[in-house]
Amino acid sequence: MSNQFFPVDYASTPAPEEAWSPALNEGELALDVFRDGKDLVIRSPVAGVRPEDIDVALNGDLLTIRGTREDRAQAFEEDWFVRECYWGSFSRSIVLPLDVFADQTQATIRNGVLEIRIPLRQMEHRVTIRAVAEE
Repeated sequence: MSNQFFPVDYASTPAPEEAWSPALNEGELALDVFRDGKDLVIRSPVAGVRPEDIDVALNGDLLTIRGTREDRAQAFEEDWFVRECYWGSFSRSIVLPLDVFADQTQATIRNGVLEIRIPLRQMEHRVTIRAVAEE
């Protein structure tokens, strides 16, 4: 679905100790995470998933994506020849690598790709620290 916006749910994010470990029999999303100008961008392929079937939550620096992909095939088990696609619930949690404005998070699905954009608080800059020998 093109340019479909859905809000980020801050309140329903699980406690950190629950979020890092996906449930048994739950699929895990592949992610790309990168900086694009003043935004942190997280992308994930979610082909076949409707926007209303995805929950994006941000708790501190922990981003959690949960959802469900429905299997609409009505074939009997013995009628399958190849079954590689994952159907059912999935989730993924990551610690964000940079400081962000969480309340400005936007998520869209376009051509089967979930894109989450979060404005950065400040551009990261590198500081070189030299160790000095103690005497």
